[in-house]
Amino acid sequence: MRPPRHPPTHFSIDLGASAPLCRRLLPSLTLQPIGYLRTRQRVKFQAGHQPVAASAAENILELLPGCGYEQALQDLAGMDRIWLLWWFHRNTGWRPLVLPPRGPARRRGVFATRSPHRPNPLGLTAVPLLGVAGRELLLGPCDLVDGTPVLDIKPYLAAHDAFPDARAPWIDALDDAAGAAPRHTVEFADEAVAQLAWLREHHAVDFRDRLVELLARDPTPHRTRRIKRRSSDSASIGCGAWRAEFSVDGEIVRVRAIEAAYPRSFLERPDYRDVPDRAAQLAFLARWPDRTPADATGAESAPPPPPPEAKPSSA
Repeated sequence: MRPPRHPPTHFSIDLGASAPLCRRLLPSLTLQPIGYLRTRQRVKFQAGHQPVAASAAENILELLPGCGYEQALQDLAGMDRIWLLWWFHRNTGWRPLVLPPRGPARRRGVFATRSPHRPNPLGLTAVPLLGVAGRELLLGPCDLVDGTPVLDIKPYLAAHDAFPDARAPWIDALDDAAGAAPRHTVEFADEAVAQLAWLREHHAVDFRDRLVELLARDPTPHRTRRIKRRSSDSASIGCGAWRAEFSVDGEIVRVRAIEAAYPRSFLERPDYRDVPDRAAQLAFLARWPDRTPADATGAESAPPPPPPEAKPSSA
């Protein structure tokens, strides 16, 4: 099913009189998206932290009509990759120190990371260009979610854009660790196996590989990776609209069960109609009523309703 088409949206950055002098020299900027991404990735968990080259994912960037963009795309076809400049439309603020999802729970300066929590929430991604048809660009794997406003497109030029010998000390250390074999082996209890199979067969929901990837690397509690300790022998990890309960015994991570991220009482509320996988969660809770999320008992704070997918919000 095609997502709703998105109306043009202006993003205005108002620096105001209270901003430092260096910023008051240019009091505001106004940006208008040239188009919006259409993808099955509705939550960050599905998108991953960077595009995966081996993925077979296909995504569509649909440019807005009536702007002459068909001509602007002339000569782009045939290029292997393009840069997308885009807006983190779900963000509402920024932090000078952020907690990257990879590595130990250590805060880093936001300008030394790819965190979305930035003073000006701009994203930059190099994506494979698979084809151009009219105002639509067929793209390969990318780390954007559905409805992301795209501000500009530029060609990727390997001779000028690639610096393979450039140093990034703390990130290089993480990449070296990621190149090693995973530290943990992930196993699934019978209930978790049955639940994942049911979700895949009846609702085309499949996050098993991503779950294994994260837990095999590091199952320790981490806010950005959405891993929380529940008890001395139990923890949970957020998987977009789902959660997985697991335990760790030495180098073995055992996924005990899958849970819906929202309790039925929330899913049935009118302001929660745009929750990702809402129908699948309701059906799941009807089949596994004992797997009601911890929110229903007050063990964790209730999740807020997600932003509407059909109307990107300014940040």
